[in-house]
Amino acid sequence: MAQLSFKNRIALNYIITTGLLIVAVFSVIYSIVKHTVYSHIDENIKVEIHNHLEEIKEVRGKVILIDEEEWKEREHNTVDVNPVFVEFLDLNKKIIEKAPNLKTQTLEFNDSVQDFELFDTKMGDHAIRQIQVPLHIKNKKIGYIIVAMSLADSTMVLDNLFDIMCLSFLGILLLLFFIARFFAGRSIKPINAIINTSKIITKDNLKTRIQLPKTRDELYTLSKTINNLLNRIEDAMEREKQFTSDASHELRTPLTVIKGTLEVLIRKPRDNKEYEEKINYCINEVDHLNTLVDQLLLMARFENQKKNVVTESVYLNSLVLDVLTLNSEKITNQNIKIKFDAQEDYYIESDHFLVITILRNIISNAIKYSNKDGEVNVILSRQNEKINCKISDNGIGIAKQDLESISNPFFRSNSTDHPEIKGTGLGLSIVKRITELLHIKFKIESEIEVGTTVILSFNEKMQTLS
Repeated sequence: MAQLSFKNRIALNYIITTGLLIVAVFSVIYSIVKHTVYSHIDENIKVEIHNHLEEIKEVRGKVILIDEEEWKEREHNTVDVNPVFVEFLDLNKKIIEKAPNLKTQTLEFNDSVQDFELFDTKMGDHAIRQIQVPLHIKNKKIGYIIVAMSLADSTMVLDNLFDIMCLSFLGILLLLFFIARFFAGRSIKPINAIINTSKIITKDNLKTRIQLPKTRDELYTLSKTINNLLNRIEDAMEREKQFTSDASHELRTPLTVIKGTLEVLIRKPRDNKEYEEKINYCINEVDHLNTLVDQLLLMARFENQKKNVVTESVYLNSLVLDVLTLNSEKITNQNIKIKFDAQEDYYIESDHFLVITILRNIISNAIKYSNKDGEVNVILSRQNEKINCKISDNGIGIAKQDLESISNPFFRSNSTDHPEIKGTGLGLSIVKRITELLHIKFKIESEIEVGTTVILSFNEKMQTLS
């Protein structure tokens, strides 16, 4: 079977979508018209019922109904567009009186229909809309009145509307197909130009990114060429993009600390010692910022990172305390209980700055995602030749299906459920890159509304970076 060209497939998809929309619109229009027609008929029937019920009276113990002369006068003065048929029955459902326009025909009483309920039925070969209502005189039931109106005109209007819509639908679809085919043909003309331009930029046959269609048409060629171009662009821009993303996340914390310190400093006069202490603290944070920028530049620009790692003896106990001190304001505001357990002094050979960057991200996350009056535990321990740092909280937790994605840049698990917690989703991405660089084993476990536990396994001696 021959496959449709790309141009015809565009036209076909367009008219299918448009056709479904037209069907929906026509269905709504038909339903509205039908509802309007029936509402008008129902309203007229209810008016007739009301009028005839008022005409029933009792004179000298005898029930008087509308007389035949009055009925004839009404028929003479009324335009017979939708004739009204009226019939009076006794308690045995036998006819007492009926409108002259019924002639030899009669309205049938339907026992399965409740009183005052409007329903469709037939009178001979004619479709009618009917209602049957009990008659009462002084709270005494004396019989029934049946009122009906012809549906012939209404049915004709609805049938004509349906036929017009069907013919219009086919005509519109046919016209739309040719219009869509014409514009689809014009739309794919620039494809060859895009292909030629892409081939100039991408000369190597790189790995494809976009799934190629099964049919080898113009779209197949375009997709393949764009994939090559995107791979080339991604290779050239990825590191600059990563630097921008990581920097926007990592620079925020020290800048916030500096701003907060300076705001506290200017609230009221202080002695020289306090000024000196706070200014030195800000200077230290600025130094940290400078170092951070340098490291992020190196991480973004160099593939071989091992020559930029500064190996030295790192005192883990001190780093943990420094990070907790840095987050002391958050800890106080959220009334979080901190438990730091270290049975001895733990030293490793690694890069001081990168290790503290790891700890700052993980501990600050534990504090940020903890509930108010929560608890954060930091435990340092030795196991074989490894030094483990276990950081756990009893906060909001992470869904199990999200654990594999949390190290992806910008990914934040259930961020819409907790809009009050701000973040960019870059912290664990940076942690992952640094732990891989320093050969630190990183493990995370979490459960919603139970908490999160992160375990870092450090080597006491620095391994050769590869």
